[in-house]
Amino acid sequence: MTDTDSGTDTAPARLAPGDPAPEFTLPDADGTPVSLADHRGRRVIVYCYPAALTPGCTTQAVDFTASAGELAEAGVDIIGISPDPPEDLLRFREQEGLGITLVSDVDQRVLRAYGAYGTKKLYGKEVVGVIRSTFVVDAEGRIERASYNVKATGHVAKLRRDLGLA
Repeated sequence: MTDTDSGTDTAPARLAPGDPAPEFTLPDADGTPVSLADHRGRRVIVYCYPAALTPGCTTQAVDFTASAGELAEAGVDIIGISPDPPEDLLRFREQEGLGITLVSDVDQRVLRAYGAYGTKKLYGKEVVGVIRSTFVVDAEGRIERASYNVKATGHVAKLRRDLGLA
């Protein structure tokens, strides 16, 4: 029996460049369905974060909002995914003045498909939850970049440099 057959909650399978991006349709902060397929023909940054209205997630969302115009001009859309319900995302968007698309994955189905939900270290302890991760999906729907365990602070600036936009 291998580790994957044992039923233990091991690290999730990770996506790599060239893999097809898992498709999804999830409700945004207003309850409107948002599909990855709706963005075909453009690159999409799909970023997975643990919880709205927390310090690190707020920093990351504010940084993405600040870069959203430049990214859009470069043909790159942004979708943030968390397990928060739409009403929490709406409060997050309004309270922080966010101008990016935030979607709700309350059952963590999409987060798991992206390898962004599973066992992680938090303050030296192993816990199960959202692994802060960022993916760049190319115009054809394939993973161009996959980054796991990213830091909230400075991540957007690094991503912009990696994409040649800084």
